[in-house]
Amino acid sequence: MNRAPTALNMPFDIARINEVIHGRVRLGIMTLLVARGGIEFKALRDFLSLTDGNLSTHLRKLEDAGYIVQEKTFVGRKPLTSIALTETGRVAFLQYLDAMRVLLRDEDGIRDQLDES
Repeated sequence: MNRAPTALNMPFDIARINEVIHGRVRLGIMTLLVARGGIEFKALRDFLSLTDGNLSTHLRKLEDAGYIVQEKTFVGRKPLTSIALTETGRVAFLQYLDAMRVLLRDEDGIRDQLDES
């Protein structure tokens, strides 16, 4: 018989999941920044298939959290926006990965419960 999880039988504390990073788009942004060290706005927009406005909204949320910095410069007369991960962002991403590892560590137990239902 299935019971609603309580603090006593819940295998994972969902409060450990960083909501700023966990969204699909922001997780993609953070992953790319970790892998590449930095990226230009247009390349990021094209890679994630987003509009300028949508990407800007997600970047603002990450920037407000202190996870990224945006540097606006000009190359010739053309504006160029570069995005990079901050040290705070790097630490937050590592903590996010640790939380996901804890969640996935109990994968067999979760699968067993799903199979029983």
